[in-house]
Amino acid sequence: MPDPQRIPVGRKRRRPTGSGTVLSEEAIVRAALELIEAPGGNALTVRRLGAALGCDPSAVYRYFADTDALLLAVADRLIGESIDGFTPGEDWTASLRELAVRVHRSVLRHPRLAPVSASRVTAGPAECRAVDTGIGILLRAGFPPAEAVRLYRTFIDTVLAHAALDAEVLGLTEHQRRQERQAWQDVYGTLPPGDYPNLHTVRAQLSAMAESAFPDALELLLAQLAALRR
Repeated sequence: MPDPQRIPVGRKRRRPTGSGTVLSEEAIVRAALELIEAPGGNALTVRRLGAALGCDPSAVYRYFADTDALLLAVADRLIGESIDGFTPGEDWTASLRELAVRVHRSVLRHPRLAPVSASRVTAGPAECRAVDTGIGILLRAGFPPAEAVRLYRTFIDTVLAHAALDAEVLGLTEHQRRQERQAWQDVYGTLPPGDYPNLHTVRAQLSAMAESAFPDALELLLAQLAALRR
């Protein structure tokens, strides 16, 4: 699928930069990812990117129309990393499970990009390959085309939503995470039974509320998909 925001090849630089780096889309994406994940917060600006690459910042625009197009290319690279080496097996539910775990793990590995990864369509080669793979799993499971598309959308959006939520939690300080864990025990677990009878009944189990819901949500979703095939 062509990317309307990519720059024509004829405008791309082929000479080494001042630092000796041959400028390319891959080099720019790699440097952008390093700046995004730099200690102290997202440090990505075109000026800093030019400095990291040893080139005039304007050279970046020979490859990407703007920083949004660059962010989508970075997100597409991460999609590629998540599915690299993934080959669906004969068990379609096991294949979907592995795909989900790979995507979730990739988002948590790069939490600062979670909003882009979870909400944007990159239209890049890695995402095209991932969508083709996911829909293919459902087609081979016997779902008709319209159902395969609809269910894949539900599947991947559920995975990405939980991944984005878990990535936000990773951004909390240890003190904030400890406060939230204690709240389930010290606040919810001690509410008066006359006013909160149900919370009182499960007070010993409330600590589970501080854990990620992704594993349970994934198994519930897979069970429902399997039920639809019966």
